[in-house]
Amino acid sequence: MVSVARLRILTLIGTVIAQFALGSVYTWSLFNAGLADKLNVPVDNVAFSFGILSLSLALASSISGKMQERFGVTKVTVAAGLMMGLGLLLTAQASSVAMLYLCAGLLLGFADGTGYLLTLSNCVRWFPERKGAISALSIGAYGLGSLGFKYINLALLEHAGLNSTFLFWGAIATVMVVGGGLLMTDAPQQSANGQQQSNDFTLAQAVARPQFWMLALIFLTVCMSGLYVIGVAKDIGEQYAGLSFSIAANAVAVIAMANLAGRLVLGVLSDKMPCIRVVSLALLSSLAGMAILLLTEMNMVNFYLALGCIAFSFGGTITVYPSLVSDFFGLNNLTKNYGAIYLGFGIGSLCGSLIAAALGSFSATFSVILGLLMLSLLLSLVIKTPARTASRA
Repeated sequence: MVSVARLRILTLIGTVIAQFALGSVYTWSLFNAGLADKLNVPVDNVAFSFGILSLSLALASSISGKMQERFGVTKVTVAAGLMMGLGLLLTAQASSVAMLYLCAGLLLGFADGTGYLLTLSNCVRWFPERKGAISALSIGAYGLGSLGFKYINLALLEHAGLNSTFLFWGAIATVMVVGGGLLMTDAPQQSANGQQQSNDFTLAQAVARPQFWMLALIFLTVCMSGLYVIGVAKDIGEQYAGLSFSIAANAVAVIAMANLAGRLVLGVLSDKMPCIRVVSLALLSSLAGMAILLLTEMNMVNFYLALGCIAFSFGGTITVYPSLVSDFFGLNNLTKNYGAIYLGFGIGSLCGSLIAAALGSFSATFSVILGLLMLSLLLSLVIKTPARTASRA
């Protein structure tokens, strides 16, 4: 029989490989201009496909726990890898915006969301004594995937052209996700001693607790602030801060570094102090970033500092939240419980864009987000873990 230690390590290796490939979807902005030319539509129409992808990703994440229960982590991850390849193959053949939304939005997003949360949660459950560090490794690989595939896809675009790039990207990602999935094993259920049993909530039990909705609001708010600012960072620099194109464009690198730093620093820190306190620190960082945008005179330093604070908070919160949800509702149902909260990722992305469209200015949108961040910080300071009663059904 294969030792438990070997299964854990193989699962970790497979998760990191798969997460790296799954993170490649965040290179989508590289293709907006080329697809707009190909389809003869405005760039904004093409860019909207990434919003659909984000929402589909969140929806798939919310049901990936059910799929794991029925089919196991390996089969679901392999299917996600094949679906990702199919989505990119069909995207290369897209001849209309509607087909692009279907293939690059719904299908690719569903594939990515299915593999992302499932593999992350399964790996965290293998390492209950190092939940924060494992989350940091896994989600760090997801973040690095966007950086690594940026160079891969740029090189492919230069030498192979738009359609062939989608085909090569799909082939590489499929091999990595499928290969990673074959290395994984389903994590065992945690031992049913009294404390663990009383701390394991089913999804139905979790949503009946006010703590679930408090955690969901905090997560949605951080995702809204992070995804909105990251998505329009260059425009904020040029239109709101009055900076040059080159300075505003460099925001992409600032965000990538701060995002990765947040994932690693706060992920490791969550193993040394309560996860909810780490989230409070992340919220303070995002609040500081929003305050800089609203209350200081914009220059290059303040612009980069604000983006760095917000990206650091976003990356760190995404990393810490699986451990936080397991602290509140147990490890055995983590994929389903966190999956439901993870819907806030897609909803938050959509809400940020809708608020910005309704209010019509960066400053008004920042003010709303600042208010939500203040409320979330207050919730993070007063929330308590649900009462543990062993008699609960």
